[in-house]
Amino acid sequence: MVKRALISVYDKTQIIDFSKRLIGLGWEIISTGGTERLLKESNLDVISIDEVTEFPEILGGRVKTLHPKIHGGILNRRDNENDQEEIAGLNIESIDMVVNNLYPFEKTVLNPEASRQEIIENIDIGGPSMIRAAAKNYKDVIIITDIADYDRVLNSLEDNSLDENKRKKLAAKAFGLTAFYDSMISEYFNKELQVEYPEYLIKGYRYEEELRYGENPHQKAVFYSHPLENQYQMQQLHGKPLSYNNYNDIKAAVDLVREFDKPAAVAVKHANPCGAAVGNNIFEAYSKAYETDEISIFGGIVALNREVDEKTAQKMNEIFLEIIVAPGFSEQASALLTQKKNLRLIEMPQTAEKIKDGNSLRQSLDGMLIQEKDNQTYNENQLELKTKRRITDQERKDLDFAWSVAKHINSNGIVVAKDGATLGLGHGEVRRVWALEQALERAEKDLQGAVIASDGFFFEDTIATMHEYGLQAIIQPGGSVQDQKVIDSADKKDISVLFTGMRHFKH
Repeated sequence: MVKRALISVYDKTQIIDFSKRLIGLGWEIISTGGTERLLKESNLDVISIDEVTEFPEILGGRVKTLHPKIHGGILNRRDNENDQEEIAGLNIESIDMVVNNLYPFEKTVLNPEASRQEIIENIDIGGPSMIRAAAKNYKDVIIITDIADYDRVLNSLEDNSLDENKRKKLAAKAFGLTAFYDSMISEYFNKELQVEYPEYLIKGYRYEEELRYGENPHQKAVFYSHPLENQYQMQQLHGKPLSYNNYNDIKAAVDLVREFDKPAAVAVKHANPCGAAVGNNIFEAYSKAYETDEISIFGGIVALNREVDEKTAQKMNEIFLEIIVAPGFSEQASALLTQKKNLRLIEMPQTAEKIKDGNSLRQSLDGMLIQEKDNQTYNENQLELKTKRRITDQERKDLDFAWSVAKHINSNGIVVAKDGATLGLGHGEVRRVWALEQALERAEKDLQGAVIASDGFFFEDTIATMHEYGLQAIIQPGGSVQDQKVIDSADKKDISVLFTGMRHFKH
């Protein structure tokens, strides 16, 4: 009995060569719409879908394969006598292969010029139905949804090696594609309807690459991308492939540098900031960030929110850096930095933009934790100076800067800053005073005039430590039952305490 393949593809890459080889193996081809026209123009014998269904395409092509003679042909079980008697009585012929790759919903929804009607029309109905039917009946029907599988399937047909296991793998890929496709549609509607927390959360991710290893060499790791997210559209311009830790470090650096409107630079090591600064230009910002901790930045990741110019590149070139992320690189900067073969250069336009609102996701226990991104800063109306000492204009600028950095330090976190640059950073201690002591001890510059930001409220011991080091201004959330004691202690030591009325815990 002659085998039949139903071929209906939006992406017609390689489909002519595939069809020629398939016909050469003795197969008949049924086809629809544009695929049918293309194959016939290539002088290939093709059976029109209308000839099989004895019914025309209707509703502008919306309905063409949704027919018993198509789905009966796909879904009948070849080893089931009742199925075979039934399709014979209904004059239905078996379809032994389905080749389909769906309408480009993803491409359409990502096109800013696409109308809502265009997006809706690119929701494929017949394609997923055929794919799922063929995948369900994989023992008898070959399902191909990936152009990369064309030659593999043909080669297996030629040497008669397309066994059940290979068919099952094709079916698994097909079910993955339709689930991914439906996830994008679901996300589109939820976003349009502003449904933040739908009853069924479906997020579609596409495999991109295997990484060298995970956080440690004994752990496997891969990277999956989410096509409907566009917060980090990066292009690697130079250097070896990125690792698991590189991805985490890049995100940490980029999220922090995007806090600032002024030219800014951030250095990160092991997902922790080791230097951050703003300046009048990107060279000044990088120089100040570098000077925060000239040792820790070695082998680190640097993110900038302005194009890297030649002068900045020259200074960066003086030490070993793993990665530089920026909106762009000047021709001279690129020529200089690409001389180091192991230095990765990442172009990411979003480093010059604020992070958009949305949700952050984290796997936990047997599920997923979801929260809004911490994109807010304090409300000016909630900001309160709780002590007698006034804050100078420069202190206020530095307090704002330090507060933005504190959002990106693991709790309990402390930021010591001066003149738009971090002087010392205290990362995630179980006692806030320990984080403060760390930050102050690590500061390698004169602390006179420096300020402090804390992601959580202060206690009397932290005020005492500030006084010991001669610091006179702090910004913190407030909200502790100990607040009045802290305020009284700060007044006695001539320290300004600014309450924001909001906290920035980061765990």
